[in-house]
Amino acid sequence: MYLSLPLQQTITRNMTVTVFTCDGSALPSSCTVTVPKQGRCRDLIQALSSACSLKHSEKLLLVEIRNHLIQKFLEDPLIMLSTIKDDDYLAAYKMPKLVKNTKHLQLIHRRREQETNDAQTMSGWKPYGTPLVSSISCDDVITRASDQSHDISSGEACTDSSMSNSINKERTNSEAVALLKLPLQLVDESNACIDLSVGEDKPVRLSSSSTSILVYVDWSQKLLDKYDTHYLENLPEVFNGPPNKKARTEPLSLYTCLEAFLREEPLVPEDMWFCPQCEERRQASKKLDLWRLPEVLVIHLKRFSYSRSIKHNKLETFVNFPIHDFDLTNYVANKITSRRQLYELYALTNHYGGMGSGHYTAHIKLLDENRWYNFDDHQVSPIHEEEVKTAHAYVLFYRRVKNDGTSASNGAQSCAGGNHISSQK
Repeated sequence: MYLSLPLQQTITRNMTVTVFTCDGSALPSSCTVTVPKQGRCRDLIQALSSACSLKHSEKLLLVEIRNHLIQKFLEDPLIMLSTIKDDDYLAAYKMPKLVKNTKHLQLIHRRREQETNDAQTMSGWKPYGTPLVSSISCDDVITRASDQSHDISSGEACTDSSMSNSINKERTNSEAVALLKLPLQLVDESNACIDLSVGEDKPVRLSSSSTSILVYVDWSQKLLDKYDTHYLENLPEVFNGPPNKKARTEPLSLYTCLEAFLREEPLVPEDMWFCPQCEERRQASKKLDLWRLPEVLVIHLKRFSYSRSIKHNKLETFVNFPIHDFDLTNYVANKITSRRQLYELYALTNHYGGMGSGHYTAHIKLLDENRWYNFDDHQVSPIHEEEVKTAHAYVLFYRRVKNDGTSASNGAQSCAGGNHISSQK
């Protein structure tokens, strides 16, 4: 029987997301969290919420950024994380929880760029930096507009104090806009730009089917030179480097690897299960069980992982595997016997180097001598039992321990059992 067990780093992935605040109370910050490789967006949002100390009154809006624009809103918590590539760019926006009907307000930054084509130089506005996103309650906007219209049409008198406050507020807003001098262009339902800096207070018809309001923020070169906008310029990739050395050297139990191998795993939408009863493809899960165990058990530790950023990355994680009394009693699904399923290590192979070039050695225990030996090409040397455990262990060989405490014979069958695979609806 041959088991290929994943290491912890092969069933999880590090994802880096830049977190923004809607009110500008804090600078953008990059958060790197560990999530299941076959997890969903809800797992990523939950990890980010804990990492950035999200308040109960707040929520995170996760988006994918491409070419300085929002490519998609990742609002569905069931989206598989496997659809997000290592070289994608993600951003999350802290915003208040609004139970009412809301729209997303997208602020897309633009700057003038020159392009030379056929000896002609043309200048135009191009997306720049990272968009900012906020939320607007449509019900509140309609209510406020209705209240203002009602006040004017009913002819209600305004006191000098309220009139003065209104004038001062408008003057303050106008002065702020004039000071920053950032032209704002609202995109209407016909995809035309409306200059919001003119100051005309007229209603603008927006697309009722769209869930977002799009506003262009145009930065002149003078303003770019004056203000520090580097926080908006570069987002880190989802995968921005290999795991650090500390993470690679943390010990890992062989039992943990086995539990990860036997854990129920949801299948991706591309691998939906065809139900013979309803004759439709449905979301399914995969579960592996150990039905019966052989006399000789071979365990392969999956030290090599593949990603688009780093191909065939080798994990140097130290796996703490038992030499004696490897107890698999609780991992057998077929409970036909009450005897304990104990195994003893009698050999293992080590791998040094990487995928392209490497070197193999072996540790073997001679039962007649009850002693371990190291086999390195033509060199054979005795070693102590505690020297068997290293971070280079690659394939482990176990034999069943009999009821009297002795090991099974060398001629024991190696394929006496198998895996039980079930797909669940």
